[in-house]
Amino acid sequence: MTAGPQLPERTSRGKGVPTALDGLLVVDFTRVVAGPACTQTLADFGAEVIKIENPDGGDDTRHYEHAEIGGESAAYISLNRNKRGIALDFTNPAALELARQLIAKADVVVENFSGGVMKKYGLDYASVAPTNPRLIYCSISAYGRKGEFALRPGFDPITQAESGFMSLNGFPDGEPVRTGSPIVDMATGMSACNAILLALIARDRLGRGQQVEVALIDTAVALTGFYGMAYLISGENPGRFGNSPNGSPTVGVYQASDGPLYMACANDRLYKRLVTEVLERPDLVTDPEFAHRKNRTANREKLRGIIAGIFASDKLENWMAKMKKANIPVGYLRTVEQGFNAPEVRGRDRLSKIPHPTAGSVPNIETPLHMSLTPSIDPVAAPLLGEHTRDVLRKTLGYDDRSIAALAEAGAFGKTGNTA
Repeated sequence: MTAGPQLPERTSRGKGVPTALDGLLVVDFTRVVAGPACTQTLADFGAEVIKIENPDGGDDTRHYEHAEIGGESAAYISLNRNKRGIALDFTNPAALELARQLIAKADVVVENFSGGVMKKYGLDYASVAPTNPRLIYCSISAYGRKGEFALRPGFDPITQAESGFMSLNGFPDGEPVRTGSPIVDMATGMSACNAILLALIARDRLGRGQQVEVALIDTAVALTGFYGMAYLISGENPGRFGNSPNGSPTVGVYQASDGPLYMACANDRLYKRLVTEVLERPDLVTDPEFAHRKNRTANREKLRGIIAGIFASDKLENWMAKMKKANIPVGYLRTVEQGFNAPEVRGRDRLSKIPHPTAGSVPNIETPLHMSLTPSIDPVAAPLLGEHTRDVLRKTLGYDDRSIAALAEAGAFGKTGNTA
């Protein structure tokens, strides 16, 4: 496997800068994508997030095969920054008691187990809320915690398929296509984070916490956006349109003589500017077949062929310069490698490397959220399995070394005693 690109060291945020969520304690029972994405955002902005994992292998993403470094996968590293990791064996009564003690001190609990798992262990909201009435308890699931599908497991691509979201992706003459990135998982994680922050604001006003819930299927339905709304209004089932929404001939991928570009020239004003100032074909404005948007849509294949022929006659950089001068929305069609090395990304300090206990350093993709007064904390790499078990028990629960050793002997941290 080839090595990744060279990355700069991460610049420190500076001493004494406040954080948005300082003092907030989050107990994180999540794994895979949606839940860890949610809690990572809370951790990025100063919350103390304690990630609880099964000592037998931990979070499933630790073993994903996209790429690995220092014994950890790209998926795990990308979703668990700034957390403190402990390992507890829930089949052990002593470990369950530790989990309850952490929940009793927490401001927020986040879990995304299959339905019934937290109740089985007495860690569900109804069981823990009486001892911590100010607790915000967030449940993330595929199909919700109530109803006939509550116990059904589900995953991002399944909800993409079942919601209709996947039917919007791809080309009209091909089958539906899932998104490359797990967009439903990521959007569900963002929604869960929003729900938690809303509940914290409500707690300040009402004096008590509450249970909040987000489900992948609900997020997938919401992601159909105005296409879903158009169906509800018209009754017409929206189809796939590839890279050109509504069949617009002036939106989509075009090939210059030496490379591709993506153009989004979606209204009459931009169209006129494109064909006159860039393509130098004013006849494409006056020709009745193309004079108005409806005509252009009706004759889109003919118009697209004309535009494609013109773009193919010159080099990419020449077209980019002309379109930028004319203020036409256009971009390079890049690979991930090209995108990550582009000035738009590198110039905004989106990528860096940060220390890691087994790899030396690991890549870091910055949070996309920017706050002027309370910026994100200096990133710390995702924890090793059980890395902070002893530290959390000492500092958060007040256990001494003798008590921790007894718990390890009793198997609370699993057979290997994950208590780095």
